[in-house]
Amino acid sequence: MEWWAVLGLFLGVLIALLLWGLPIAFAFFLVDVIGIMYFMGPLGLNQMTLQISSSLATFTLAPIPLFILMGELLFHSGMAYKTLDVMDMWLGRVPGRLSVLAAAGGTMFAAMSGSTIANTAMLGTVLLPEMRRRGYSTSMAVGPIVSVGVLAGLIPPSSLSVVLASIGRIPVSQMLLGGVVPGVLLGLWFCVYIMVRCWLNPSLAPQYEQSGTPFGQKVVATVTYVLPLGFIVFSVLGLMILGLATPTETAASGALATLAVAACYGRLTVKMVGDSLVGTLEITVMVFMIIAASNTFSSLLAFTGATSGLVTSVQQLKLSPLMILVGMNIVVLIMGCFMETIAIMMICLPIFMPIITTLGFDPVWFGVLMLINCETGMLTPPFGMLLFVMKGVAPSDISMKDIISAVVPYVLFYILSLAVIIAFPSLVLWLPRAVQ
Repeated sequence: MEWWAVLGLFLGVLIALLLWGLPIAFAFFLVDVIGIMYFMGPLGLNQMTLQISSSLATFTLAPIPLFILMGELLFHSGMAYKTLDVMDMWLGRVPGRLSVLAAAGGTMFAAMSGSTIANTAMLGTVLLPEMRRRGYSTSMAVGPIVSVGVLAGLIPPSSLSVVLASIGRIPVSQMLLGGVVPGVLLGLWFCVYIMVRCWLNPSLAPQYEQSGTPFGQKVVATVTYVLPLGFIVFSVLGLMILGLATPTETAASGALATLAVAACYGRLTVKMVGDSLVGTLEITVMVFMIIAASNTFSSLLAFTGATSGLVTSVQQLKLSPLMILVGMNIVVLIMGCFMETIAIMMICLPIFMPIITTLGFDPVWFGVLMLINCETGMLTPPFGMLLFVMKGVAPSDISMKDIISAVVPYVLFYILSLAVIIAFPSLVLWLPRAVQ
């Protein structure tokens, strides 16, 4: 069978199973088993077992459950809520202050939780009612809250970065560090955009009188409620940037720091820890099954010659490497409208990474592009996950159409960030190379 027929058959069956509603991991495993039985015979199942064992029995995956545990502990303890009040004290009469607070707070929480859904749900629950009460327009109230949630998948601790690195065979530490500068820059762009837009059209976010807070009280509140959370960020990101710990070690120190801060705030209860552990176990098992299925799928493509055939065909195209790269990103953007982030990674990375290597692109740089692109899919209709999360926490009078309209400018920012990173790869590569 020709390589293109093999590849088309695999992808066709896989997409059909996903559209049918089969969970991602089970859909991939089913395709793996069928493909192995057809091309390798029953003995190939033994090879599949060894492949699964080798793909999971690796030290590089250890940060995943620990990063997930950090996010679960922060979510179930509710430690981050008071931090928003303290940040609000320092904003003063900034145009669109609550929207800026959502963008800045979401960026900060992204450096602690790594969960896009938890980030969006928390900000929506805490800030959206107050924004509505103050007369903020739906675009200014909903847009920043939904859009900044994506940064939690980009800025460490991000289990999605580790998953992408594992599937794409990219160094985990470099992948995690590569997302820092783009993530922070996107958070700053959001803040500037909100302030400029609200300054030009004050009706979008009406100013309101805020009782002045003495400087000393602000300092005390910052030391009490912000610095401890900053300690969590330093335990992960700081130690990694300083080169004092590996990703696994920083994940462990981050989880311990989160437990310590929760104990200091009096939030460390048996129920909270139990709920966090159960949530961590459920998500970790799902992620590990997905990684095992994806690595097996990648090996199957290599065995059948689909990967080498595709790479050879791309080399023969009369297109520049840049055009091929842009085409890949367009494909991922379109897929993001209909599929989940991890499903896109599992389908595309085994196909794209050999091409990227052949074209001479840096895998870390491409990995960050891929991550931003996949995460943007969480904001795009009709199946953007964060759109449904916001609909779940928003008042009934805010329609899905209102939510989609509110996130459109931020989706354009994410697409713009892809263009900027393609033009200036050092935005991604500077920090990983500086830490080496």
